[in-house]
Amino acid sequence: MRIGMGLNYAGGFDETMAELAEHEKAGLDIVFVPEAYSFDAVSQLGFIAARTERVEIASGILQIYTRTPTLTAMTAAGLDYVSGGRFTLGIGASGPQVIEGFHGVPYDAPLGRTREIIDICRQVWRREKVEHAGKHYAIPLPPEQGTGLGKPLKLINHPVRADIPILVAALGPKNVTLVAEKADGWQPIFFVPEKAHEVWGPSLEAGKAKRDASLDPLQVFLQTSFYVTDDDDVANQMLDGMRGMVALYVGGMGAKGKNFYNDVAHRYGYDDEADKIQDLYLDGKKQEAAAEVPEELLRAISLIGPRSYVAERMAAFAEAGVTTLNITPLGGTPAERVSLVGTAKEIASDL
Repeated sequence: MRIGMGLNYAGGFDETMAELAEHEKAGLDIVFVPEAYSFDAVSQLGFIAARTERVEIASGILQIYTRTPTLTAMTAAGLDYVSGGRFTLGIGASGPQVIEGFHGVPYDAPLGRTREIIDICRQVWRREKVEHAGKHYAIPLPPEQGTGLGKPLKLINHPVRADIPILVAALGPKNVTLVAEKADGWQPIFFVPEKAHEVWGPSLEAGKAKRDASLDPLQVFLQTSFYVTDDDDVANQMLDGMRGMVALYVGGMGAKGKNFYNDVAHRYGYDDEADKIQDLYLDGKKQEAAAEVPEELLRAISLIGPRSYVAERMAAFAEAGVTTLNITPLGGTPAERVSLVGTAKEIASDL
């Protein structure tokens, strides 16, 4: 099992890089740079590529609506080049609040668009003349939709790799099936290993049944909080510190009926709790919403407690199919966070 880490949305480049260099020395395998509505991810990924030697870099995630498919492919090829073949293209749909609210473009057909984008990216990286006649993207643009002067083109440069890994963040059953069929990696959220097969299994199996034999087995990248301590009070404090984040996603990331994270909580069986969290959060009662997050869920999705317990939970995640733990080390200082990355790497190496 590999150990990864995601960077903070609002972190400054220099501050982030100083700490990341120490994480790389501690054994970090891959670092994810998010792109929400802060600085773009690509600038920071290039900055990191130039200042690291070994750690892999990944977008976590580039939103599928914010770039044309070919620009996404060009960007991935460029980042793979400047990093010496260390880049993973993470893509995802995000949600209507960001896509329509910040970018001002319609949030439509996330499933169909993702499928077509994956196919177009792989054409670009193979240096084929890009020709795609899909429901959502037409390359070249048909004459009736433009000037009629467009013609098929191929990437001028020679990519480092023609098979840059594509990672997709997906939650809905159909989206997960698509990922298992087409992508190299899957990034779920709020993953409970004991319930993973029940909640995700049918979708994953349906996709794998149609998966191209030329693709490697699907990799699973999981975001989880991480802290090792023998002090129960400290562990409980760390768990309580997660409440606000879980409440934000389950309660506030979308409207009623359009919150994918709330749907996941329902699928885990937390029907009443998920509804109550959402009602309170959307009513502006964020602290009350956080208090309603079940402790059982917090413990199940995190790695917090004594080293032996954390090792058992890591083994459970591995047994459920997780191949990379993308940890959030909950240390209060840079030195403590670096130490936690080293500890995670040690435990993972013993699995």
